[in-house]
Amino acid sequence: MDRTALHPVFADCAVAAIDSLRTASSTSDRDTLETIVGMGADGTPTMHIDAVVEAAILDVARHHRVNVLSEEAGFIDAGSALTLVVDPLDGSANAAAGVPLSCFSAALAMDGEFFQASTVWLETGRTWSGTTEGGIVEGAAATAAVVTRTTGRSSLDGAAVSLLRPHHRNRDAWWRVADRAARIRILSSSTLEAALVMQGSTDAFLDPASDTHRLVDLAAALVLLPLAGGCVLDVFERPIVFDVDQTRRWSGVVAATVPLAHELAAVARGDFCCMNDR
Repeated sequence: MDRTALHPVFADCAVAAIDSLRTASSTSDRDTLETIVGMGADGTPTMHIDAVVEAAILDVARHHRVNVLSEEAGFIDAGSALTLVVDPLDGSANAAAGVPLSCFSAALAMDGEFFQASTVWLETGRTWSGTTEGGIVEGAAATAAVVTRTTGRSSLDGAAVSLLRPHHRNRDAWWRVADRAARIRILSSSTLEAALVMQGSTDAFLDPASDTHRLVDLAAALVLLPLAGGCVLDVFERPIVFDVDQTRRWSGVVAATVPLAHELAAVARGDFCCMNDR
C-alpha cells in the first residue's frame, strides 16, 4: 500500500460515524441515548449511543478487512497486518446531551507501528488527518481539513490549557497546572482537545496525573501532533505504544512543543513544587 496516502477506511468510518450519530440523535431521546447497555472492553460502561456508532464503524472496518481495536468491542482480529485503533464516539456524554463536542478518532498501525491517523469533529465535519510519511493530509475525510500548526508556545506561564476534570486522586496536580495557566478549558472530549492543540487554537491538553487516558484517546494524537510541530507524552514518562490490552492507562500530555510538554508533565508530577520547597 501507499503509506503516504490516507487509507480509505478513515473517510468511510467518518461518514458512518456522522450518519449513525445523526440518525440516533434524531430518533431517540436523551434518556435512551444515555442508557447503559453493557461494559466495554476498556472496563467502562457502554452507552446506547456508543454502541450504535461503534456498530456502524465495525461494519466499515470489516469491509476494508483490517483488524480493529475499539473502546467497546476490544480487539477484533481480521488476520491483517493493519489495525485500526479507534474511538468511535469520543465525548459520548456530550453527544447524548446534545452538546456539540464529540469526535470519531482513529489511528492505523502496521505491524504495531502507528503511521496514519484522522480525527473528525462529528457535529461539524471538521477533519484533522495525516500520515507519518506523507505529512498532513488536506480534505481527507468528511469535509475540507483545517490548517494545522501548533502555537509554538514553550512555557506553561500564560498558556491556554485544556484539562480533564479533576478527581479526588489528582486534585493537587490539577490545581498546580491551573494556577500557572492563563486559561483553562474542560471540553470533555480528549481527541477534540488534542486536535485543537494541533491547529493552534489552544496551547496544550493533558490528564494531570489521574491515569484516565486509554490508547484510543491518544493514538491519533501520537501521529498528528508531531506533524504540526507538537508533542505527545505521558506524565510519568511511560511509553505510549500499540497494545491490545484495553486496561492500560496513561496520563497523556498533548502540547504545542516538546519543552511545554515536559514542563506540564513535571508540574503535574509535582517536580517543580518539590524543587521550590527545597
